[in-house]
Amino acid sequence: MAEIKIEKKKPIWPWIVAVLLIAALVYFVFFRNNDVTTNSVIETENAASTDTIAP
Repeated sequence: MAEIKIEKKKPIWPWIVAVLLIAALVYFVFFRNNDVTTNSVIETENAASTDTIAP
């Protein structure tokens, strides 16, 4: 009688977790830095404009 080899499927969830972690890392590196610099520029401009107004 012939022997039939059955291979188990490899789980895909470790790859899904890895892709999600890489996507989160890319988001925090590229998009979070832009938000912080934009807010600080706006706050600096607002502070500069209020300092120039004299009663």
